[in-house]
Amino acid sequence: MSTDIFISGGGVAGLTAACLFGSQGFNVTCVDPAPPITERDADGADLRSTAFLQPAIPVLEMAGVWHKLSPHAMPLQTMRIVDAGGEAAEPRATRDFNASDISELPFGWNLPNWLIRRELVARLAELSNVEFLLGTACTKIFTRSATAKLWLSDGTTRSAQLVIAADGRNSLIRESMGIDVKTTRYGQKALAFAVTHPIPHNNVSTEIHRTGGPFTLVPLPDHDGQPSSAIVWMEKGPEAARLCALSENAFNQEMSERSCHLFGPLTLASKRTLWPIISQIAERFSAERVALIAEAAHVAPPIGAQGLNMSLTDLSELLELARLHPLGSKAMLDAYDKKRRLAVKARVMGIDLLNRTSMSQTAWIRDLRSAGIGAIHDAAPIRKSLMKLGLGAR
Repeated sequence: MSTDIFISGGGVAGLTAACLFGSQGFNVTCVDPAPPITERDADGADLRSTAFLQPAIPVLEMAGVWHKLSPHAMPLQTMRIVDAGGEAAEPRATRDFNASDISELPFGWNLPNWLIRRELVARLAELSNVEFLLGTACTKIFTRSATAKLWLSDGTTRSAQLVIAADGRNSLIRESMGIDVKTTRYGQKALAFAVTHPIPHNNVSTEIHRTGGPFTLVPLPDHDGQPSSAIVWMEKGPEAARLCALSENAFNQEMSERSCHLFGPLTLASKRTLWPIISQIAERFSAERVALIAEAAHVAPPIGAQGLNMSLTDLSELLELARLHPLGSKAMLDAYDKKRRLAVKARVMGIDLLNRTSMSQTAWIRDLRSAGIGAIHDAAPIRKSLMKLGLGAR
């Protein structure tokens, strides 16, 4: 059986790729060994959230899914950076970066990952030209100059002009094509969960820096009549494991203190999940008939909402190049590698520096960080340029 595009991986990036290329008229097959979890309280649900930045919205519109997501999305009008790196867990430098400085639109719109998956799966059900195989894995790939052949765990095969590897940081497709990666390990883990709090967030995303990594609260719609936020709390691995094992009451106390009580006492409103933090870059983003996207190509710490937004830029570039070159051709894939790899590498290096600075327990580095937040904010041209860069401006 032949198809135009074969997508290995049914995470948010892979599902979005299937929706995007399916909506643009391509015949698509998408496989994933694990069915997507689309309920908030189900075992294994991804309780992280994603802030879709402004450049992501046209991609989601072309995928035919933004109108499904937007009613659930929480606009992010302000990004607040708080330095709490002094002796006590309290703010000593706070600066607000407001989207109105550079745009009439918010910076982005935040949604929980489990809900994004739900709406992407619903969109796939509307596309008769997309074959979505749940519980099926790609087990082998063989490429030639004209096509790629793929073997599946259900015993069937597919041939495709283009293979999109969206199968994660341990990508089978990438390894099968002999593409190496450079991995940086920080000894960190991230706790991801949702909370309620008595003080409204007012559409402000708040990133608090102390030690161990940032503590980030991203606005969510109200939960059980209370203001709610998604939290990513980055810490050294042993400390993150200790926190994850605490009783709910003890955890509520510790996270309220880590938040500097900016929103009053925080109350856990979901399960806690734990994620390893690494940076990873593939040495190439393409091979014969294969394009790497998302975590198969690049992994970065969850700072500044860059991860999935970089993945959507991968897809935007691929679609643009598919209109300029024969699908899956060497010219198309060489151009994709050239355009994306250097841009992603520069962005991941910047995130790496921010993460190391946020992790630091060294007093002078924490003092420099605090001064730097103020200097960047108070110099308007620098502030606006960095905000545009953060949105993915080229």
